[in-house]
Amino acid sequence: MITPAFELTQDPDFLTVKIRVPYARASEFDIYFEGEDFKFYAKPYFLRQLTLPGRIVEDGREKASYNTDEGTFTIQLPKEVPGQYFEGLDMLTSLLAPKKSRSAKPLVEEMAASAELPEENEEEFDWEMEQIPYEESTPPLQHPYGFGNLRSGVFQRLQDELSDVIDVKDPDQTPAEERRRQRLAAEAAKFEPDHYLADFFEDEAIKHLLKYKPWWIDAHKKMTTLQGESHQEHDSPAFVVFSEEEREQMRKFTNKSYLLDKRSCRHVYLGLIDILLAYCYEICVNEGDKNVESSWNIRKLSATLCWLEVSFSSIHDVLVSFGRRVLCYPLYRHFELVTRAFNDTVMILQLGKAAVLKCLLDIHKIFMESDPAYILNDLFITDYCIWIQKVK
Repeated sequence: MITPAFELTQDPDFLTVKIRVPYARASEFDIYFEGEDFKFYAKPYFLRQLTLPGRIVEDGREKASYNTDEGTFTIQLPKEVPGQYFEGLDMLTSLLAPKKSRSAKPLVEEMAASAELPEENEEEFDWEMEQIPYEESTPPLQHPYGFGNLRSGVFQRLQDELSDVIDVKDPDQTPAEERRRQRLAAEAAKFEPDHYLADFFEDEAIKHLLKYKPWWIDAHKKMTTLQGESHQEHDSPAFVVFSEEEREQMRKFTNKSYLLDKRSCRHVYLGLIDILLAYCYEICVNEGDKNVESSWNIRKLSATLCWLEVSFSSIHDVLVSFGRRVLCYPLYRHFELVTRAFNDTVMILQLGKAAVLKCLLDIHKIFMESDPAYILNDLFITDYCIWIQKVK
């Protein structure tokens, strides 16, 4: 079964679901919707279940149409409460979540049993069943790293690619405190006063780069203007638009939940700021264009990515770390680039999680196209892309 491309929009009275199924037969499809559930089947496409952020109702106003040229179904569903605003319609990975969490064993038994049901009982098919791939059992984490400190032992299998991705040696045998000590020593050794002074006094190129305006500046200006006129907050999707490529990225992620204790959750948030700062620097110095150095810039300027840093205790720690690394490693080492990245990161966070997700998807694409930086997607960015869709 293929999960089709889909998108959701809304007006005060209706939720509209647009599903692209170019190889399906328009005469053979099934739609089910009730409350917060929406399901769609048109062989070979199967939208297992969307868990909507609001309730819909079947009252005779629902409509469905099929565009043969585009191969798309457009389905209009009445809202149970007219005028209600459904939040998070662009968080596609989150919408694909099943409402119930179950263990693997009943799922296997249920799937095997349903395969033997006679045709007349097919309506009992469990639309919410999940397929969970086999995973090797791992010993307890000794020196964890990655998103939420949920990984360890990864680099034991990737020693040949290790030095091209991170700076810490043998992270699986290096405690977090020792990683931090080594990072600070490496930064102190790398700082070159002559390079810093040259960029400080001969700053024509840097002044030119600082004039560049990424997409979030206009989006933030529109949001601020609208909030000033109406004196209320507006949801970021009004100002952040995902491309079809980005929506496809979200559909490919496997939805999961993260059980993070208070300490791990704090590390996740601080790590997110660290990664966004590095990304904002990269976008500024390359004026929005990607090149062979883009992946290097992001991972080198983020201690979270480059040193698997998990010892940040405050936002101040994150900002100091980022500022030190900007003045030690990249081509342009100027403190105005540091403050510019600060300001850009603030704008992205104020725009909300849709803006943060858009940046994370771009980082994910950059790392995916840069071998072996894809390892950082597995350790951090993919989980960030899924997690950010669910947080408040």
